[in-house]
Amino acid sequence: MAPLRPGHPWPLGATPTARGVNFSVVAPLATRVELLLFSHASAPEPQQVIALDPVANRSGDHWHGEVEGIGIGCCYGYRVFGPLQPGRHGFNPSKVLLDPCARAIAGWDVYRRADAVGAIPNTASCLKGVVTERERFDFVAAPRPRHSWQRTVIYELHVGGFSRGAGSPVPPELQGTYLGLVEAIPYLQELGITTVELLPVMAFDPQDAPAGRQNYWGYSPISWMAPHHGYQHGRDPLQIRQQVRQLVSACHQAGIEVLVDVVYNHTSEGNQAGPTLSWRGLDDRLYYHQNARGDYLDVSGCGNSIAANRALVRRLILESMRCWALELGVDGFRFDLGIALSRGEELAPLDLPPLFEEIEADPELADLKLVSEPWDCGGLYRLADFPARRMGAWNGRFRDDLRRFWKGDERSCWPMGQRMAGSPDLYGGQPAGLGRSITFLTAHDGFTLADLVSYDRKHNLANGEQDRDGDNHNNSWNHGREGPCSDPAVQGLRNRQLRNLLSSLLLAPGTPMLLMGDEVRRSQGGNNNSWCQDNPLGWMHWSPDADDLALRSFLQRLVALRRLLAPLLNPEHPHAEAPSTGLAPGEVPHRRSDLPGQLWRHWHGVELGKPDWASWSHSLAWSLEDPQAGPLLWCGMNAYHQAMDFSVPPCPSGWRRAIATDLGDGEDLPAVPPTWSATTMHLEGRSLGLLVASPLLQGVRL
Repeated sequence: MAPLRPGHPWPLGATPTARGVNFSVVAPLATRVELLLFSHASAPEPQQVIALDPVANRSGDHWHGEVEGIGIGCCYGYRVFGPLQPGRHGFNPSKVLLDPCARAIAGWDVYRRADAVGAIPNTASCLKGVVTERERFDFVAAPRPRHSWQRTVIYELHVGGFSRGAGSPVPPELQGTYLGLVEAIPYLQELGITTVELLPVMAFDPQDAPAGRQNYWGYSPISWMAPHHGYQHGRDPLQIRQQVRQLVSACHQAGIEVLVDVVYNHTSEGNQAGPTLSWRGLDDRLYYHQNARGDYLDVSGCGNSIAANRALVRRLILESMRCWALELGVDGFRFDLGIALSRGEELAPLDLPPLFEEIEADPELADLKLVSEPWDCGGLYRLADFPARRMGAWNGRFRDDLRRFWKGDERSCWPMGQRMAGSPDLYGGQPAGLGRSITFLTAHDGFTLADLVSYDRKHNLANGEQDRDGDNHNNSWNHGREGPCSDPAVQGLRNRQLRNLLSSLLLAPGTPMLLMGDEVRRSQGGNNNSWCQDNPLGWMHWSPDADDLALRSFLQRLVALRRLLAPLLNPEHPHAEAPSTGLAPGEVPHRRSDLPGQLWRHWHGVELGKPDWASWSHSLAWSLEDPQAGPLLWCGMNAYHQAMDFSVPPCPSGWRRAIATDLGDGEDLPAVPPTWSATTMHLEGRSLGLLVASPLLQGVRL
């Protein structure tokens, strides 16, 4: 029998000591806590059961103890006993509970989710925590890249899917793993992105899915500390943290930041009818919003909502963030349904959510990039007034309005102008500040870019829900034929629209985000909710044809152009609006401040200085002009089905044609932009053109 000492309440979780391991878990209302030690990951019964003394091994809400003679690699779990009261249904000592602070998890080969429901013991089929090292990441060998928000370009990808698929350059044994993604880093470097955003890599439950399918995206967290085992190369749980570090180190050394998609708004335990895996068995009333009867309150769409307004819950979330940022080295977080974490008791929205205040007050988290969805499933939507000073938010209106404009919808020209100006209409009259608006066209949830221009409606039958799942409002257009099409006219129009959309994204202020495979026209066959598709439908497209490669080349040059022009396209201080232009009827222009180097934004139509904001308008042009040097950029956007000739302002230093999406591959965004001396630019229907002052392309700031 391993001797038990009183131990300490901090650190939380399992921490190796000189004598053994210190365990600490939060269970405020428990009357009895047992620590279970297992001989190995698949053991059907514990080798030793240690009862924690409610006096010697308890400090306030924390149960703790130091067990001598054990160490790294030990597998463990908890049984927690407590009173059964009306509205409480979480204390279930027949279930072995996973430590919320376990840094690694074992027992996946015997785990059965269904056994965690009901009163039958799940000891033989439970998951176990694994005692690991808790060393800090080596930031000396692999320092954070720390890209400014001004120059950041995000690429959202799925760790399990990015390195898989026919033609993958990654060795078969590494495909779908953290180490497989390391092998694919050169591809990301060639693309020119600065930051990868990984879909959930915290341990999640693949069994949380309909029969015959598995949870692929990972929005079903079973732990906020442990990396997901499914992306590990090999099966030793003690190697998984080091493999994550290898991935992050390799990204840092390649100049790429790593953000992770975190799901703190709900867990895999679902509502009161769901399994008891961890949090529920420790104190479900603490962790989950509930009414007086004990019914779960749900603004996540997944059965439960985390009560992040409570101190002990906040401490666990902060511990998770510090684990990933300081021990594993990641550079930031994207909060799934993050605004749900701003809700207080009875789900009331809070203007000063304590969780966000504590995150921003933590000096060791101060250099991280923080991004959130500004909406939840309860109808809360806060974009400009997102209640966190340092957190950027996904700008869903940007996505919708760009799609509508290029689709040719009525009343889309004025919103398009606002998006291209930094969305001042959404941010109180001034463009969004740097890092506050994450602009995007596509994300994991919804159509890929290729499907956006190939399908009028979703095709989700493969998900097994009779096509009821997924969003029905996609602002997509198939351009004349649903799905794959061999008609050259349809193909040509689709390819041009892909370039129009990507150009608009990269030329707009904000922090742009790209979706895995959009650069090579990755398709999901019209499926806009591929959360359970761990197959070629959800994997990267590694067998590109000539058109795919042409689009990738276009995007590479487009990203490089944005990098060169970042101070103009995504300025530290917003451009001033030229008087009497760009205004809706009755709107007062915001005036520029007297800042050195302040530029003016001018709005045009087919004629200079005459934008057409009418509901039927489908064309727009704009320019950036220096009061002394004259025009620096001019962009024309023709979303009409017929060609138009746009007047171009004279440029004293000479124009070069950087983009013309109505030209052929290679000419649409040439490596060496040709000079442009004409006073007009002819733009075919549904095409975009960009002129740049010649010195700017040599890196000279006028």
